[in-house]
Amino acid sequence: MTRTVLESKSKTVVIGFDEPFCVIGERINPTGRKKLAAELEAGNYATVEMDALEQVACGAMVLDVNAGVVYNSNPNPNETEPPLMTAVINLVQGLVDVPLCIDSSVPAALEAGLAAAQGRPLLNSVTGEEERLERVLPLVKKYNVPVVAISNDDTGISMDPDVRFAVAKKIVERAADFGIPAHDIVVDPLVMPVGALATAGRQVFELVRRLRELGVNTTCGASNISFGLPNRHGVNAAFLPMAIGAGMTSAIMNPVRSVEMEAIRAANMLMDHDANGFEWIRFARVLEAVKEGATFAEASAAAQAAGGARGGRRRARG
Repeated sequence: MTRTVLESKSKTVVIGFDEPFCVIGERINPTGRKKLAAELEAGNYATVEMDALEQVACGAMVLDVNAGVVYNSNPNPNETEPPLMTAVINLVQGLVDVPLCIDSSVPAALEAGLAAAQGRPLLNSVTGEEERLERVLPLVKKYNVPVVAISNDDTGISMDPDVRFAVAKKIVERAADFGIPAHDIVVDPLVMPVGALATAGRQVFELVRRLRELGVNTTCGASNISFGLPNRHGVNAAFLPMAIGAGMTSAIMNPVRSVEMEAIRAANMLMDHDANGFEWIRFARVLEAVKEGATFAEASAAAQAAGGARGGRRRARG
């Protein structure tokens, strides 16, 4: 089976078809967060610390780290982003023990992150664009890390799922030329907003099923599906189990949103990726604590500290 192995200094996370769905926390990213961007430019990492601890407490198995701040004092990210990436990664891995996902459009920042990261991080990302392939795939090979492959190329993002599949196949084949195995590629088939394209959800499910033919794992920006719609959490919570059922193995998302995490944990149990229902029972106790007034992060952290529930459902024998 396809297994993508990620490591921190002390913890291993496996992304795979027979593994629990991998939640990659998205919050350490200044895109669209003016306050965080200003803090990072000023050397203030208070929000980064809070986001790292809170996401892991709420169930993130991997943390995405993006340092894409355009400084007011220096608008050249090739100069400012690599040292910032190094600083943020050193901070985050000193706070939590989960593997990291190094996220940047700047190749120098990707390499700075790879040099700073302990263990075996996930690199985010390569596309089918020729320049990107030639810049990123050598880094993947040099550091022996898995990589997110986004299904767009020099022509842009196609609305045709067949084209997006062809781009993913091209990336897998080019990676093989560098000696990078398919199981170290996590394809993002690109989720379109269902509010703009009524077939967007169905396209993703069909694409994910096809991508299994390539021997890769899959991921997505989970909240893209609901962009522009009301009650986005409800749409996300419906989308995620359906994507898991189609074979999607991870998502970059906000784990602090309890309704989406509830849906994922229920899907894990229904897919028999939660032995004896242990995680589901523990999460049910978290929800009970939230109803009694605790925050989701507080209740999750308390459940982790207590070691979760004892016992659980018995597996059927047959």
